[in-house]
Amino acid sequence: MFNLVPSMMSAAGDESGFHVPTIGEFFPDAILFEGTPFEFNRIMMVRVIATLVLCLLFMLAARRVRLVPGRGQNMAEMALDFVRVQIAEEILGKENARKHLTLLTVLFFTVLAMNITGVIPGLNIAGSSVIGLPLVLAIIAYVAFIVAGIRAHGVGGYLKESLFPAGVPWPVYIILTPIEFISTFVLRPATLTIRLLVNMVSGHLLLVLCFAATHYLFFEATAAFKAIGAVTLAAGLAFTLFEIFIAALQAYIFTLLTAVYIQLSESHH
Repeated sequence: MFNLVPSMMSAAGDESGFHVPTIGEFFPDAILFEGTPFEFNRIMMVRVIATLVLCLLFMLAARRVRLVPGRGQNMAEMALDFVRVQIAEEILGKENARKHLTLLTVLFFTVLAMNITGVIPGLNIAGSSVIGLPLVLAIIAYVAFIVAGIRAHGVGGYLKESLFPAGVPWPVYIILTPIEFISTFVLRPATLTIRLLVNMVSGHLLLVLCFAATHYLFFEATAAFKAIGAVTLAAGLAFTLFEIFIAALQAYIFTLLTAVYIQLSESHH
């Protein structure tokens, strides 16, 4: 349906006011330090704001910790318990989860905070919609599960567990070992990065398309097309709710997969 909007606007005789979303949305002009390794643009500003707000919320919740929690402390504890119970303990077990809980908690709330900025008025773009941040988080997860495996088995033992699964006839290792290497050491960080990035990019483009079309149809298109603006507005609101769900879901999936990879590294196949 939305593919028809630009063509209808062209038929209306004026498409100069319609803002078609492009990949350029994710490469805004520099605000500070242009052309240097420290270049600071709008997406970096969104990331800084999201980080500061996240830290502030938890500081306020923990400022006056009480045995009988207040509303803010109760909400913070529920969020932390979700990561602890539904992710860490569910995958790693109650005892082993304690070693990795801090990392998993930081990953979950970082991804969630960076994702949710895509639907916050005034920010309107996810901090995770440019590959730098998803890649850094994936590298952290990558290092975490490799270190966990080395601690559990030693370097040689971990490589043996990862690349030479037990109970397989030795000629099969000629095919199986390269597959295991690519799966464990290449595809895991790559898929963590790409899954998070693509979901945030596509969500932003959908929202921009819907609301730009709504603005154009209501204020600039001819009368024959104005009623369609109600459809694009409804779609934009629906996609906004869906994007909130996706922001939380991707934080959950990213953290869950990190926990799964740690568990696989530490376990004996």
